Amino acid sequence: MTTTLPATATLHEQAARLDADDTLADLRARFVLPPDVVYLDGNSLGPLPAAVPAALDAVVRRQWATGLIGSWNAAGWWEAPLRVGDAVGRLIGAAQGQTIAGDSTSVQLFTALDAAAALRPDRPLLVTDPGHFPTDRYLADAVARRRDLEVLHVRPEDLPDLLAADGERVAVVSYSPVDYRTGELYDMRTLTRAAHDAGALALWDLCHAAGALPLDVDGLGVDLAVGCGYKFLSGGPGAPAFLYVARRHHTRLETPLPGWTGHTDPFALADSYTPAPGIARARIGTPPILSLLALEAALTAFDGVDLARLRTKSLSLTGFFLRCAGELLTPLGFTPVTPAEPGRRGSQVTLRHAHARGLAVALAEVGVIADMRAPDLLRFGVNALYTSHQDMLAAATRLRDLTEKADYDPSPPTQGPVT
Repeated sequence: MTTTLPATATLHEQAARLDADDTLADLRARFVLPPDVVYLDGNSLGPLPAAVPAALDAVVRRQWATGLIGSWNAAGWWEAPLRVGDAVGRLIGAAQGQTIAGDSTSVQLFTALDAAAALRPDRPLLVTDPGHFPTDRYLADAVARRRDLEVLHVRPEDLPDLLAADGERVAVVSYSPVDYRTGELYDMRTLTRAAHDAGALALWDLCHAAGALPLDVDGLGVDLAVGCGYKFLSGGPGAPAFLYVARRHHTRLETPLPGWTGHTDPFALADSYTPAPGIARARIGTPPILSLLALEAALTAFDGVDLARLRTKSLSLTGFFLRCAGELLTPLGFTPVTPAEPGRRGSQVTLRHAHARGLAVALAEVGVIADMRAPDLLRFGVNALYTSHQDMLAAATRLRDLTEKADYDPSPPTQGPVT
C-alpha cells in the first residue's frame, strides 16, 4: 500500500483513505468475526476461517461417521501430515517434501533441537536467545541434558560475534525471527549465514512469522524450522504444528521419538525401527485427524494471496497504529517498544504501560481483544488478511478513553489469559 496522505489529515481521515485503497480488504470475508469486535489477538489465536466449519462437518458426518476406518485411505487421512505440511511449506518458502504437520509445537521443537544436535555430534554448545519463548528455552535445556551439551543464551544482535569467536564448538543456534513480546524482527539471513560460516546449524521458530510475512527457508539455507498452526495460520486452538527439515539433511536425520508412523513400513509392525525415507521419518504417532484437517481448511484463507502484498499491508497497519499511539497514547504514559523502522518489526505492535493487564481486560469489555505479557506489555497482533486501519484506530481510541477515565481495574486477577 503506497497511499500518500496529506500531512494535515486527521487519524480518522487517514484510516478511511488507507482502507479505501486496500486491495486486500475483501479477504476479511474469509473469516468468521464477531460483529462489533476488533480482534487484535490473532498472534495468539487466529479467528475462525469461514472454510473450516463445512470442512469439519464433512470430516465428522461423512468421512468418520460413514467411511469409518476406510477413510484412512479413501479420504486421504494417512497422507494428511505430509499434504498439510506441504501446504504450510508453500507459506514459508519450502519446496515439497520437506515439511510435516501433526504434532504439538513442543514435540516438533524437541524433535528439531535433538535431531540438529545429532547432526553435529562433536560440538558441545547449543545457543539460543535469552528472550526466547519459555518453551523454547525449557526444551533447549532438556535437549542439552539429554545430549550432554552446554546452553549459551545470546541475544540475536550478539550472535555473530559469539560465532566468530567460538563458532567451531556450536552445534545449533535456535532463534525466532520475531520477538514474541515486542514484535521486533530479526535478520534471518544474516544469522543463518553466521551459523553456517561457523559450521553450525540454524533452527528457526516461526510461530510468530508463518502466515504473517514472506519467508524463504529454502533460499536462506535454513536447516530446520518449527511453527504452530493456531496463530497467523488460524488452524484453531491447539492446532497441529509443523516441522521443516531441509532435504539435504534427510538421509542423516535421526528423530528422538521413533514412532510407528515414521517407520519405512509402518503396517509391517516390525520389531525394530527403520526410518521412512525423507521427511516422513519425522512422523511419530497416529495423527490428530480432526484438528489436522481443520488446519488444512484454514490454510485455504491464503489461496491466491501474495505474501509480499500482505506484508506491505501489515506494515501499513502497524505503522498507522504507531502513529495513533504517538498522538493519542504517548501523552498518557504509553511507550511503544516495537521498532518504528518497518524492516525491524513483525506483525504486531507492543506498548508498555504499568497497568497493562488491567487495560487488556478493560479493552476486551469494550470490544477490543488484545493481550499482554507480564509485567507491563500490551500486545496488538495484526493479521492483514482481516484487519483494517479503522480497527487499529478504534483500538487506540478506546484505549485512550479507558486510560483518561481510569475506567479499568489496575490489579485484576493474574491467573489465566486476560481475555
